[in-house]
Amino acid sequence: MVKASLLAMLVLTVLFAMALRWRENRMATMPRLNIVARGKRSLNRWVTAAALAAASTMLLMGGLHWLRVSLG
Repeated sequence: MVKASLLAMLVLTVLFAMALRWRENRMATMPRLNIVARGKRSLNRWVTAAALAAASTMLLMGGLHWLRVSLG
């Protein structure tokens, strides 16, 4: 179960990061930023994606656990 949750977190982190990047590109045209500002924005995107992935993994695995408890 631990391997499944780690795999789910990894996959969800990448998917959330892709979705956040797509949303950033779609929202507005930003002026060219220097390398530090781009790095901060990228780091912020990955941290946000990891937090969302952790929360959704906890909900998913917790739901599966309680489903297993209630059925048997």
